[in-house]
Amino acid sequence: MKLQFLGAAQVVTGSSFLLEVANRKILIDCGMFQGAKAVRALNYRDFLYDPGSIDCVLLTHAHIDHCGLIPKLCKQGFKGAIYATKATVDLCKIMLPDSAHIQESDAEIANRKGQRVGKKTVEPLYTVDEAFEALSQFAPVSYDVDLQITSEVRVVFRDAGHIIGSAILEIYVREEGHTTKLLFSGDLGQPNQPIIKDPTLIHGADYVIVESTYGNRMHQYYNREEKLAEIINDTIDRDGNVIIPSFAVGRTQTLLYYLYKLWKEDKIPNVPVVLDSPLAIAATQIFAKNTQEFDEDSTKMLIAGGSLPEMPHLVIAKTAEESKALNETKGAKIIISASGMADAGRILHHLKHNLWKPETSVLFVGYQAEGSMGRRLIEGVKRVKIIGEEVSVKAKIYNLDGFSAHADRGQIVDWLASIDGPKPHNVFLVHGEPDATEALSQYIGEKLGNSTYIPKYGDTAIIHYDKWQVKETDVVIEPAVKELEEFLSLAQADYRQIRRRLFTIVSREPNKLREVVVRLGKVLKYLKKVMNDL
Repeated sequence: MKLQFLGAAQVVTGSSFLLEVANRKILIDCGMFQGAKAVRALNYRDFLYDPGSIDCVLLTHAHIDHCGLIPKLCKQGFKGAIYATKATVDLCKIMLPDSAHIQESDAEIANRKGQRVGKKTVEPLYTVDEAFEALSQFAPVSYDVDLQITSEVRVVFRDAGHIIGSAILEIYVREEGHTTKLLFSGDLGQPNQPIIKDPTLIHGADYVIVESTYGNRMHQYYNREEKLAEIINDTIDRDGNVIIPSFAVGRTQTLLYYLYKLWKEDKIPNVPVVLDSPLAIAATQIFAKNTQEFDEDSTKMLIAGGSLPEMPHLVIAKTAEESKALNETKGAKIIISASGMADAGRILHHLKHNLWKPETSVLFVGYQAEGSMGRRLIEGVKRVKIIGEEVSVKAKIYNLDGFSAHADRGQIVDWLASIDGPKPHNVFLVHGEPDATEALSQYIGEKLGNSTYIPKYGDTAIIHYDKWQVKETDVVIEPAVKELEEFLSLAQADYRQIRRRLFTIVSREPNKLREVVVRLGKVLKYLKKVMNDL
């Protein structure tokens, strides 16, 4: 069999893997690349296969970086079934049309600007109509039930504990007289999260493909409720707003859980909690219809009376006008709005109106990809451009990664260690930036003694029952990417030369140190502006 890595390879987003067995092709995930412009550009590349040749898609969960290119796949000729859990299918019914709406809007804006300078017309990746057409190919499956894909391939979906409907995939391949078990973690959740169940512990695996988003760090361990209450109370005392960029699916519902619990226990004041994201509102309704996915503790607290409880001070901002009005009303409030990385959506308007206010708190509760607005804010940038306007950053910025829906380094290794039976022949590390995957690879080697491999985009693993090898990518990298790599290499070499020369000069003229530091500060400020523009 062959397994090709077509996304989430040394990046966090764009999850996609092509499994070929006995002339049949099975695609695991078909996700969108998110983050910096250079990464998003990958969404517009042709697929490295003929979409019409794919037999079926196995979808781990409904986040856009795992499902966001499915309408493009269908548009270009894929006609097979898309297998996913019922909750994932329900979520995709809102996620994919919403994504299509963004594609259409972005294309419209680009064309309006492009016409003035004579640029070519930009087409959306897919339209809303094409997203709805793709939904007709979804086929819901249940957890823990065998799904026979072909005579050689059998699949079982297990609960990944990431968001409702998220799945670990056990794929059994019968080939060469042996059965080989591939284990795809999908996005692996943290144990002991509210609402959702813990990730399933798996019995045996020959090869594991595991995420590494937080492979180089451990989550902050603290009482999440107390920390959230502390930030809210401190901000309200300053008469400021708490702005929370939040992913519409998963993180928003977790926040509502905690806010409801804190309010019931009188640990936070009775201020308006505003849910300002049409997608998050729809996703929350889907959560409410899938209470069979809730863990035992959440079931006892939330549906003890037979239905979900109400929070009287919860405000739903359905329209754009209602959203804009929030920034014109006085009084402290908690605003939860998408997107989670603060790159698009209504959250941009709230940041534009609140970032410059020292009484504001901006609270990040999820992973921030490299190049995103959220990453720049938590790294301490002092000015940002939002909707064409420069805004000073004077608000307090918090990053509570303990709220993340992803397992951290220790939790990933604990999950791998729980796989009983003989040690897997190899662990492939995906869905992480290079520093995270490399750190996790070393940690797995030290703690478990497993063989690991970090694939690049386009790499193909040729897998037999008890042996494997990787054919490294022969995918042509665009000239612009090559030029960028060459430039960065030169910049790194120049950096070393500049540092040596500066040390020499300053050692001879120590009274020039202050002048050098001031001028370097100006250079760094300019470079930050260049990075923001990129």
